[in-house]
Amino acid sequence: MSELSAVVDGGPAAVPPRLPSPGTAARRDALDAAARILGEERVLRAESDADPTRLLGPNASLFRSRRVAAVLRPATAEQVRAVMELFSRDSASGSLHVISTGRNWGLGSREPAQDDVVVLDLGGLDRVRELDLEAGWAVVEPGVTQGHLSRLLAHTPRMVNVTVSAAATSILGNALDRGVGLRGQRTDDLAGLEVVLPGGDKVRVGWWPSSGRTAPVYPHGLGPSPLPLFVQSDLGAVTAAVIRLPARPEALRVVRLGFPAAVLAEATDAVRRWVAQGLTRGVPRIYDPAAGLSYGGTEGEFLVHLPVDGTPEAVEALTGILTAEAARSGLFTQVSATDATDPAHPHHEVARLVERGYAGDPDIADVLFRAKMGVPADKVDAEAGFLFFLPLLPFTGKAVSHADRLLRETAAATGVRLSATLHLLAPDLIDCVVAMKFSRERDAAERAHHALDLLHTSFADAGFAPYRLDIDHAHRRDALAVDPGAVALTRRLKAVLDPNNAIAPGRYR
Repeated sequence: MSELSAVVDGGPAAVPPRLPSPGTAARRDALDAAARILGEERVLRAESDADPTRLLGPNASLFRSRRVAAVLRPATAEQVRAVMELFSRDSASGSLHVISTGRNWGLGSREPAQDDVVVLDLGGLDRVRELDLEAGWAVVEPGVTQGHLSRLLAHTPRMVNVTVSAAATSILGNALDRGVGLRGQRTDDLAGLEVVLPGGDKVRVGWWPSSGRTAPVYPHGLGPSPLPLFVQSDLGAVTAAVIRLPARPEALRVVRLGFPAAVLAEATDAVRRWVAQGLTRGVPRIYDPAAGLSYGGTEGEFLVHLPVDGTPEAVEALTGILTAEAARSGLFTQVSATDATDPAHPHHEVARLVERGYAGDPDIADVLFRAKMGVPADKVDAEAGFLFFLPLLPFTGKAVSHADRLLRETAAATGVRLSATLHLLAPDLIDCVVAMKFSRERDAAERAHHALDLLHTSFADAGFAPYRLDIDHAHRRDALAVDPGAVALTRRLKAVLDPNNAIAPGRYR
């Protein structure tokens, strides 16, 4: 059971906070040197009697607040390089936990996975360094948000692969944790990375623009590609990335379907056939009854979003094929392709926002995000109670029905409200996003954390492993590995690149 760090006023007594360690002389010396590099105003230090939430603030999941010695906020990649070199000199200086904007809600927010680290906050690196609309790429820093980049791309032939999270979330941070956008997996957007290694060396891996270079964007290069080594990684601090910018479709529409729980397996297999045959593009979604309510779904029914894009003629033809196929199957209680275009439709505004998201325009006002979370983005960590569980499933009706049964069993055992959204990534692969909302009082939070523990166990027993971990389940990394030898290999690389543990191991140690 996770130790909880916060309760509402008037609730049970909070768990006594752990006091931050005052640190070693080497750490104090390193922080003093960092202050000379960054400026004292960019170094926030812990005090021996400080509440452990003081430096990072609360987190929406109510994970135990880790002891944090300091927060460093560099403004440039050169400052990151200098700080990394500084903390690489002596293992007694401590380790750096690297974050972007810190909005990793549901998995730990800004919190590190372990105690006694120094947080390296890269949110101040917030420039779009270069933008090439013809070739389709942008060089962005960790603090660049999807709202920022999408505004730059408005009314251009290119777009950004956005998620349905808040506009103020980091593009690069989400991609490096293998997040999923509405157009595909965000790791596929990464064409090149600028990485500061332990010791302070800066390297650029994958494809990177240079003056006079006319080669097309191709991230793999020649020989072994080191780019994937820095995804979900403690081998370096990424200070910039080349992000691919897909072509904006000439036309786009989202077909909406509804079906009852009794035909979950059959409806899933029908949708899989359409995905496999290329009738829908981007990342189609299936929402369970709880998740679908935020998108205008019918009470007690599953909701499906099937995006169709291309030329106007192609969209018209594919929309007609999908709606005819759905009607002919007899599985679906509602079949519609005009919700976003018909102002009289009761769910017109929601459908319009969904279509805009698939077209690369995030909900800048966070209308859907706020409706789902109940609070604006800047208050999520302070006021919301929220956990994520993120397993991968085979794209079959049988597997989806099995996962749905596991979710219902966990909800029945704990009384926690679960909602699941299936991202249909490929004809054989589903990313299942399970969200758990809870009130910020002790009993509700403990039940939600118990539900998370049960899901980790039951889904692993079924062969459905998570592709992202929260800070309290980092210990499951070894148990979930397909081959222990592969984990040992990455740790050998860590020992070579970072012998003094300048970078904290994090959730994927």
